[in-house]
Amino acid sequence: MPEEYDVVIVGAGTGGYVAAVKAAQEGLKTAVVEKAEEGGTCLHRGCIPSKSLLRSAEMYEDMKNSEAYGIAATGLTLQFDKVQERKNAIVKQLHQGILQLFKKGSIDVYKGIGRILGSSIFSPRSGTISVEMADGSENQMLLPKNVIIATGTRPKALPGLDIDGKKVITSDHALHLEELPSSIIIVGGGVIGVEFASMLSDFEVDVTIVEYASCLLPQEDHDISAEIERRLKRRGVQIYTSTSVVPHKTETADNISVTVEQENKELELQAEKVLVCIGREANIEDIGLENTDIETKDGVIVTNKWYQTKETHIYAVGDVAGGKQLAHAASKEGMIAIDHIVGNKPIPLDFHSIPQCTYSRPEIASIGLTEAEAKQRNLSVKTGVVPFQAVGRALVQGDSTGFVKMVIDKDNNDLLGIHMIGSQVTELISEAALARIVDASGFEIAETIHPHPSLSEIMGEAALAADEKAIHL
Repeated sequence: MPEEYDVVIVGAGTGGYVAAVKAAQEGLKTAVVEKAEEGGTCLHRGCIPSKSLLRSAEMYEDMKNSEAYGIAATGLTLQFDKVQERKNAIVKQLHQGILQLFKKGSIDVYKGIGRILGSSIFSPRSGTISVEMADGSENQMLLPKNVIIATGTRPKALPGLDIDGKKVITSDHALHLEELPSSIIIVGGGVIGVEFASMLSDFEVDVTIVEYASCLLPQEDHDISAEIERRLKRRGVQIYTSTSVVPHKTETADNISVTVEQENKELELQAEKVLVCIGREANIEDIGLENTDIETKDGVIVTNKWYQTKETHIYAVGDVAGGKQLAHAASKEGMIAIDHIVGNKPIPLDFHSIPQCTYSRPEIASIGLTEAEAKQRNLSVKTGVVPFQAVGRALVQGDSTGFVKMVIDKDNNDLLGIHMIGSQVTELISEAALARIVDASGFEIAETIHPHPSLSEIMGEAALAADEKAIHL
């Protein structure tokens, strides 16, 4: 007989494991099906390992410039094997933490591939989960009252540029490099591409970025995109925007040549490796969707605002359901789904209240509407822009590059968006996220007392600057 559960979650990535912990807290009998490692892409092939490598790269760059702080360092060497060891230790520690959370919540974990079955003698509706066990043992049958699909995404491939894991790699491969290449072409100038460009250039790799759009990070405010492009170019990164990759490559024993097209002219770029990061695609194959009435559109599962699919007892959260492909968005979606299952009447997620971060050097963080998006909505806009050069703590920290841009509705003073580039802005953005949740105005941010000296002072200054009343500018 199948094992019965209140909820079975297929996929133990950020959206899945958070939903499982939340479900256990709500008293639901919960199971998770995971074919690989608990923690998913974010923990093992994304957020955590990449940020660990970025931190090492940042530390290396700081130590090379330590004399600016009155500290002379000699004999500085990069031990990339140690960098990877540190990353692996962090991932292992966090993985063990997730396992402890499952143990604490009495959450059953089935290691294998979970597939949704149609109606059967056990259930008059689809939703029974058949688990093809990773250890080769007999399939396990699970009978849940509710199902949450949280199978995540995988890197997209580029036609004509076949991924071989050696010369042509994805971010999955890049995070596990045993040695740094001397040069690399990064195809894609979104968040992943920019983070790897920043990291690898700090590790003294010759970096080239090829981006199809007219600017790097096209989802960011134009001023932010322009600034990160300037900063990377100053560090020696070659950047080709409005450029497409021709589906052809030539390999030698040491290098790979890629042909790109810019303004109807073809150029040949050569490097030791090519990193393809043009986005991600949802893992919706081979999970049994064909046995249900669940709809998909543009390669993702269609849901309502509670993350219910067309089969109302089956939910989908995280990247597999589209939306913003961010770990913290997936976590919140998982919690909303569980709250809806138990009848807690959750508040629907507002995508414009989700902060997005790029952990490059300098960091980038934003929330809400860009200036262009606000104007496209025919809103009357005023902006406040303050450089970190005006903030004492930034000078003390030794990095005063970048700025904060605040976009405010001129008619009612509502906060529409905040866009930042500079040191530690991925921490500063949380104040902006809270301001969006409580519907704070520019005036209220300006009236908030920020400690001195602190980087957070720039928030109040930017709000004042929107009314041309900044104190230190």
